[in-house]
Order: sequence, then structure tokens, then C-alpha cells
Amino acid sequence: MRVGTKGRYAVVALVDIVHHSEKRPVALGEVAQRQQISLSYLEQLFAMLRRAGLVVASRGPGGGYRLQRPAVDISLAEVFQAVEDASGQLSGGQAESGRDWLAGPAAGVWAGLDHQIETYLRTVTLAEAARSQTPETGGLRVLADQQSGLSAGAKLA
Repeated sequence: MRVGTKGRYAVVALVDIVHHSEKRPVALGEVAQRQQISLSYLEQLFAMLRRAGLVVASRGPGGGYRLQRPAVDISLAEVFQAVEDASGQLSGGQAESGRDWLAGPAAGVWAGLDHQIETYLRTVTLAEAARSQTPETGGLRVLADQQSGLSAGAKLA
């Protein structure tokens, strides 16, 4: 599973939606301002999230976005799968550069890492990510210590 910038921004924006959509749909302009993300970039991401069935849009005054399902029913893996471009990876782990990372001396390392990342992202929901947001920093605390699959010293860049 690819863990890139699109997925990270999508998670941040969806956590914002979770926090602000209790009474009404949330306009992307509000999310863009609060999270300091380009509005046009958010529009692209939310088009993908909408196609994946994760969000619903409403038009007109008071319009915006809300989650299609409860946050507790949406895993972070679903978010990353909805927005990450699969064109950087070809079947069998071969990258656009032509390098096949799933072949060769470290193939087991990369396959194991991919498996751990995907397993972790499947176990964390948007609701958990929203609960982990710290008011002091506005960022997300590391959830890895809550998961048994990752060591306490592991850090994700």
C-alpha cells in the first residue's frame, strides 16, 4: 500500500470534517483555511473520496461535505486506497523506475513492511484518528503505541 502525501492530506482533511460536521456539512474552503491546504488540492482529493463512497457533497447555501458512513466505520486504509495513485507501483512491486522492489535480496523486507503498514492502517479508524488529535499541537498523536503490530520505537516519517 502506498503511503504518500495525498493520503496524509486526505486523513488530515477528513479528521477536520469529523470535528466540524456535527451540525452541518463542512465547506472545503473552511478545511483549507484551518488546515492550510490548497483549496484546489482538497477539491481533487474530495472528488476521489466521493467516488470511493467515503464522503457525500451537498450544494447550495450551507453546503459542503460530510462522511458517507460513521467515522468508526472508515479505516485509514480505505482513505489511502481512495486517493493514492497506484501508477507509481506496477504489479509485482515494480516501480515506474523499472526497479522491482519485490525481487532481489531485500524483497522480504519490503513485502513485510508493506504488510505491516496496510495491517496498521486497516486497524485505525477515522474516529480513532480524530480522538487522537491533540488540542495543544493540532496534530495527530502517534497511534502506534496502541497497536501491537509495531514496536514502541518505530516512527513513521
